[in-house]
Amino acid sequence: MKKWIIPVVVIVIIALWAISSYNGLVSVRAEARTAWSNVESSYQRRNDLIGNLVKTVQGAADFEKSTLTDVIEARSKATSVTVDPSNITPDQLAQFQQAQAGVSGALSRLLVNVERYPDLKANSNFLALQSQIEGTENRINVARDRYNEAVNTYEVKTERFPGSIFASLFGFEKMARFKSEAGAEKAPDVQFDFK
Repeated sequence: MKKWIIPVVVIVIIALWAISSYNGLVSVRAEARTAWSNVESSYQRRNDLIGNLVKTVQGAADFEKSTLTDVIEARSKATSVTVDPSNITPDQLAQFQQAQAGVSGALSRLLVNVERYPDLKANSNFLALQSQIEGTENRINVARDRYNEAVNTYEVKTERFPGSIFASLFGFEKMARFKSEAGAEKAPDVQFDFK
């Protein structure tokens, strides 16, 4: 009877250790997925605000239609790109980021064109929306940073021993990090034409 106690205790300890390791991996993966959902939520907030901004700008009688069309099309394209949070790949992130860069570019052109419309610049609805979009851009940056931190925690847990054993046994895939687009490290060249 006593000779069975030690092997049973060892098996129970190994089982508890395996359960704890697996549950830890599940937790960090869920946190990384939640962090990605927060990134998407921030981008969705920006897209919602852009819709309101476009409606406000359309109220300006002779505002350039092509600029508004570019913003609307970029927003539509960005909302059509989805990323599966259970299997985030670098390709999915690159597509997502490319679509969001299109929105950022179109939005920047819109805001630059607004400078020529003093009535629109003084519109309180426009000013409030512009301020909310600026705040949302900051939220997006924070959400992306938090996502990368969550992916880092996930990677550490899945790549360290013994987590690496359980990660490979149970199919825990590597998660992609959010990266800035090519050329983002260079400061933009800002020029003003005062003619």
